[in-house]
Amino acid sequence: MPKREDLKCILLIGSGPIVIGQACEFDYAGSQSLRSLREDGIETILINSNPATIMTDPSMADHVYLKPLTTKSILEILKKHPNIDAVLPTMGGQTALNLCIEADEKGIWEDFNVELIGVDIDAINITEDREQFRELMLKIGVGMAPQATATSFLKGKEIAQEFGFPLVIRASYTLGGAGASIVYKPEDFDELLSVGLEVSPIHEVMIDKALMGWKEYELELLRDKNDNVVIICAIENMDPMGIHTGDSITVAPAMTLSDKTYQKMRDMAIHMMRSIGDFAGGCNVQFAVSPDEHEEIIAIEINPRVSRSSALASKATGYPIAKIATKLAIGYNLNELDNQITKSTSALFEPTLDYVIVKIPRWNFDKFEGSDRSLGLQMKSVGEVMGIGRSFQEALHKATQSLEIKRNGLGADGKGYTDYEQIIGKLKVASWDRVFVIYDAIQIGIPLSRIHEITKIDMWFLKQYEELHFLEKEISTYTIASLTKDLMLEAKQKGFADRQIAHMLDCYESEVYNKRVEMNVNRVYKLVDTCAAEFKAKTPYYYSTFEAEIETPEGKRYVENDSIVTDKKKIVVLGSGPNRIGQGIEFDYCCVHGVLAAAECGYETIMINCNPETVSTDFDTADKLYFEPVFWEHIYDIIRHEKPEGVIVQLGGQTALKLAEKLEKYGIKIIGTSFDALDLAEDRGRFSDLLTDLKIPFPNFGIAETADEASALADKLDFPLLIRPSYVLGGQGMKIVINKEELEEHVVNLLKSIPGNKLLLDHYLDGAIEAEADAICDGEDVYIIGIMEHIEPCGVHSGDSNSTLPPFNLGEFVMQQIKDHTKKIALALNTVGLINIQFAIKDDTVYIIEANPRASRTVPFIAKAYKEPYVNYATKVMIGDKKLKDFNFNPQLEGYAIKQPVFSFDKFPNVNKNLGPEMKSTGESILFIDSLKDDAFYDLYSRRKMYLSK
Repeated sequence: MPKREDLKCILLIGSGPIVIGQACEFDYAGSQSLRSLREDGIETILINSNPATIMTDPSMADHVYLKPLTTKSILEILKKHPNIDAVLPTMGGQTALNLCIEADEKGIWEDFNVELIGVDIDAINITEDREQFRELMLKIGVGMAPQATATSFLKGKEIAQEFGFPLVIRASYTLGGAGASIVYKPEDFDELLSVGLEVSPIHEVMIDKALMGWKEYELELLRDKNDNVVIICAIENMDPMGIHTGDSITVAPAMTLSDKTYQKMRDMAIHMMRSIGDFAGGCNVQFAVSPDEHEEIIAIEINPRVSRSSALASKATGYPIAKIATKLAIGYNLNELDNQITKSTSALFEPTLDYVIVKIPRWNFDKFEGSDRSLGLQMKSVGEVMGIGRSFQEALHKATQSLEIKRNGLGADGKGYTDYEQIIGKLKVASWDRVFVIYDAIQIGIPLSRIHEITKIDMWFLKQYEELHFLEKEISTYTIASLTKDLMLEAKQKGFADRQIAHMLDCYESEVYNKRVEMNVNRVYKLVDTCAAEFKAKTPYYYSTFEAEIETPEGKRYVENDSIVTDKKKIVVLGSGPNRIGQGIEFDYCCVHGVLAAAECGYETIMINCNPETVSTDFDTADKLYFEPVFWEHIYDIIRHEKPEGVIVQLGGQTALKLAEKLEKYGIKIIGTSFDALDLAEDRGRFSDLLTDLKIPFPNFGIAETADEASALADKLDFPLLIRPSYVLGGQGMKIVINKEELEEHVVNLLKSIPGNKLLLDHYLDGAIEAEADAICDGEDVYIIGIMEHIEPCGVHSGDSNSTLPPFNLGEFVMQQIKDHTKKIALALNTVGLINIQFAIKDDTVYIIEANPRASRTVPFIAKAYKEPYVNYATKVMIGDKKLKDFNFNPQLEGYAIKQPVFSFDKFPNVNKNLGPEMKSTGESILFIDSLKDDAFYDLYSRRKMYLSK
C-alpha cells in the first residue's frame, strides 16, 4: 500500500541542544526525515531549539520554529498551523519522546486532532517503564536478568538484600544512562539508589542482578505496517556488559557470535518489536549473551525510535534508516521503496557487509578537572569516530587514527604505557584509553589469558591485537632498505600508518611513503555497498584499503579501484572529525553548506570526514564521500587520486585548519585565506606586531616557552594573568592565575601535556565586557555578518557565554571601534572567506583578544538569527565565484537573539562547575526575545558574574 494521502502536514520534534548522551546523530536523523517527507510533497513543520545544526536550516523544512522544546511552544505552533495532521516524535531522541508523552498526557494531540505516527504512546510507555517491560518480556518468553522495580528507598533496600551484589541500578525515562550505576559494595548502595530515584522523572528505578562479563549486542530493525521486518545491522560491543553502549568500542558486523545464536537473537528481536505495539518505523534492541558455549541470550532493553546506534548503523551499511523509517511512518511498505544504494532493488532486504566497521567514542575528560574517568553505565563520551576497513585490524587502526588525540594508531608511536602496575590498573578500571592499553599490555608480555580474565573482552579480539604486536616485532627487525614488499603490504592491510611503520624502522614517514609508492603498495578505494557487490551500487561513498595485485593472463598487473576519477573541476572539503567540546556540530553545518555552495558553482564536491553522526557524512550530501580519518596520510592519498583544484580548510574547525601547513608544504592549493594568513593569526607574536602596525590596542602580553621565562614576564605584566597555549581549540589549557605559585604550577603542567608549545601570557582585563564579530572578506571589501555581546564578563570562554545579537549595552563609539578594527584586521590578514574576532571592552576602549580567519562556532547561530545563508556566501567568495558586492544582504531580526550554552555537568557530579577561559559547554540553544525587559534576559543578566572562576 502506498503512502497515506490524508497526511498533508507533519510536525517533527527535534532533539534540542547537544548534551552528552544525545548528540548530532539526532540532527542527522531529523535532517534525513525532513528530506524524506518533502520528497513526498508533505508540508513539514519543525520545532527545535538548537541553532548550530543543519536540521534547523530554513531550507530543511517549510516552517522552522527555533523555540524551547516545551508544550507551551507546541501549543503555539498547533494554533498557528491548524492543518497539522500528525506528529513524528521518533527522530529527536529521548527529548522528543518525553515531550510527546507530556503533550499526550495534557490532551494536546487530542484537542488539535493530531495523530502520532512512527510509534505509539503505549510502545513508549512499555519500553520506558521498566516494570511493564519486564512483565511483557516474561509473558512472551524472552529471558531477562533477575530484576525488580523500586519506587521508594525502602523497596530498593529490600531488593538488594534479596539479590546480593554486584547490582545494576537503572532509572526509568532517562537518557544516556542518566542515574544508572553498578554497585559492587553494600556501603555504596544507599547513595546510588537515591541518585537513581531522584534522576528518574517518575522516581522509579529497576534493580538488576549484574551480568558482569557478558557480551553485549545491538540490533537495528525496521518494520512496515504489513509487519514486514528487516534487520539492518547487528553491532557487537567489544567491551562486555557494564559499559554504556555509547561509551563502548563497537564493531559491525558482529564478530564472535555463532550463526545459530544470531538467528535466535534475530527471532527474539522481531518478537519483541511486534509485542510492544502496532507501529511502523525503526527500533533498536539490546541483548546480553553469556560468554560460554551455551550463549544464553537475555534482553536488556528496546527503544521504539531512531537511536544513537541508528546513525552508526546507517553509515556502516549505507542503508539510511531514518529516511526509510520516515517513509514507513507515512504508510509505505518496505517492498515499495527503492534500495537507496542500488536504486534498482527494493528496500525490503537486509544489508550484507563485505567490510568491517569499528566505532570508538571520543571523550573530553580534560575539560572536567577532577572528574571520574572510569567508564560505566552512564555515558560520558561527547562524540565518536568510525573506521571502515577490510578487516577488524584495519578498521580499528583507522578509528584510532581518527580520534585526534596525538596517536598514530595502536602502539608503534612511542606513546604507550610500559609500567606493569599502571597497565594492570588501567585494564581493571575501564577508561577512555583502554583500547590502547590492551596493546601496551601485550607488548610488555602480559599473557592474553590474564588480559581476558581482567577485562572479559572476547579472546578473538585480543588475538587480533596480538597479531598486530607480532607484526610490529617482525618489521622492527628490518630497515627501510631491507623491508620486503609482502611485509609492507601486510602492515598496510592491517591498518598501520606510514608514521607507525617509520617508528618501527627508525626512519622518516616520508621514506616509508616513498618506499611503498616505489613498491606499488597504494591505497585503493572501495564502495560502501550494502549488497556486498551482488547488485551494482550507484552510491559515491568510499573507504580505502590495500589489496594485492591481480595478474592477468597477458602478464598485466593491477589493483581494482572502485573510485573512478572524473574530468570535472573538483573541490575537497575537509570535515571536522569527532565531535568534542569546543568543536561541535556547528562545523558540520558549515561543511555541509560549503559543499552545497561549491556544487552551485559547478564543482564536483568531495567530502572527507570520519564522524558517523553527521549530515556531512551522509552519502548524498557531496558528490563523493570518502569516509576516512581526517589524518594527513589518508587525505594526501585522496588528493593524489582525485587531483582537485584545491581544498577548503576553514569550515572544519581546528581539525581541518591544523592540516593547512602540510597542504601548503606539499603544494596543494588552499581555497580562500592562505596558510600564511592563518598562521599569522595563530602566531601571537606575529599577530601582535600586525596590531601594533595597525594601531589597534591589545592587552599587554609576552610569550614564554619555559616556567622561568613565564615568571620573568609576570614581573612586567602584573597579575591577574591569562595563560593561553598556541594552536588549541575551545580554550584548551587556558587559565587565569593571580600569583607566582599558580603561574608556575600551570605552566609546568601545560608544557608537560603540550611539549614545545609557545605560551602566551596576557594581562587579564578584569571586569571588561567581551564581544565578538563575524565577518566575510573577499580581499577588497568586508561585510560584518554579526556583532555579539557576551552577558558574562570577559574571562568566561565565548563558547560558554550567553551572548546577545545584536549587542545590548555597547555605545555607538564602542560599536564603531569594533567595526573599524574588524575591517582593518580582515583586510590586513588577506582574509578570503570567514573571520571571527574577539574583543575586550574596558573604559570605552576596544582591545583585541584574538582573530580566527575561519568559520567560527557562532556562524550558524548568526545565520539562523538573521535568516541569511552566510556560509553559502562565504564559500562562493572563497572559491572566487562571487565578490561581496554581488550579494544582496538582507538580515531580518526583530528584537534580540540570545545564544545560550548548555552543559552536561550532571555526568560529572564531583566536578567544579565554575566557568573560566576553558570551554565546558556541549551545546547551545537559541532564544528570541522582543526586548531587554523580557524576564529571560533579566534572569541571565542578574546571574552573569556568578560563574567566573580564576
